[in-house]
Amino acid sequence: MTTTLDLSRARPASAPVNLSGLTRSQLQAALVAADVAPADKARMRASQVWRWMHQAGVTEFSAMTNVAKDTQARLAGAFTIARPEVVERQVSKDGTRKWLIRTAPGIEIETVYIPDVGRSGALCVSSQVGCTLNCTFCHTGTQALVRNLTAAEIVAQVQVAKDDLAEWPSDKEDRLLSNVVFMGMGEPLYNLDAVADALDILSDNEGIGISRRRITVSTSGVVPQLEALGTRTQAMLAISLHATNDPLRDELVPLNRKYPLAELMAGIRAYPGLSNARRVTFEYVMLKGVNDSPAEARALVNLIKGIPAKVNLIPFNPWPGSPYECSGWGAIETFAAILNKAGYASPIRTPRGRDILAACGQLKSESEKVRASVRRREAGPGALADDPPLAPN
Repeated sequence: MTTTLDLSRARPASAPVNLSGLTRSQLQAALVAADVAPADKARMRASQVWRWMHQAGVTEFSAMTNVAKDTQARLAGAFTIARPEVVERQVSKDGTRKWLIRTAPGIEIETVYIPDVGRSGALCVSSQVGCTLNCTFCHTGTQALVRNLTAAEIVAQVQVAKDDLAEWPSDKEDRLLSNVVFMGMGEPLYNLDAVADALDILSDNEGIGISRRRITVSTSGVVPQLEALGTRTQAMLAISLHATNDPLRDELVPLNRKYPLAELMAGIRAYPGLSNARRVTFEYVMLKGVNDSPAEARALVNLIKGIPAKVNLIPFNPWPGSPYECSGWGAIETFAAILNKAGYASPIRTPRGRDILAACGQLKSESEKVRASVRRREAGPGALADDPPLAPN
């Protein structure tokens, strides 16, 4: 059974359903229910609409030229395929792009495209607005959880990126967007239903067509959902690890108090499809004087022994008010050398988009930053000292 959170700030009930967030079977059923297509024609009509949305990238039903005008009108009367509002677009000096996307009043998410990752470029998508996990090194964790994103809101992040990158039609050669990573705002396994539906949509070969082996879902360790993630999505698994013992991980990743390392490692070893061809990725942020010693590197080797894996070493990306510093380059290289000697690939992730707060752990919706700024102004000098200062735009 899927674990979800009962989150209150949902869309208005009157908002039209965005068809781009429906799986093929859901789309077919929706067309029948709305009297857009009879049951015996629904599969054909759904395939037409699907290709226009996900292969051609259209945003209006009137652009579906092989769909009769009366059917276009019925579609427009019952549904939408419009994009959400792009509130802000930023481009880093290294080519990283970040979009602040508003999907509903008060619902804002950040999405980041990183060039030259994977085959050609990776999109880091969010699965929630805010986060409940409160990882102490992560800027996103300082934003309270608002709600889960819908499958349509997850897919929309990919559509917005493809719009900006001129990636339509989806089958064009030399695509810039080849990989999707669920490493943005939120814990994907607390929103598994929407994540699984979005993954089905994104990987469909008649649509956006991103291979499941190029889609990675990162979790901080929601152990009961690992088997369901693997069975339902066949996604590549990444684990936000960052420590090799329970006391330190309890501090860095508070979820560890609920699912400690022994339980987490057992769940990883049982992940469906895990093999040398489908290795798990362990993410390990390098924090100066906290988790970056040679002893910690050797402990990490022992912890993951026997698991088909690689370790991404992530230089800590600073954010306003953070209590941590990034490890020195020498310490990171020594750490990596110990892992390499033990047979584990341990690439050091090049920080990207730091100048626009788009790097790993830096995402936080602008509405949250603005609300904090307004509270400070209203409270007067010296108040709200615990709030981090506004991030630069």
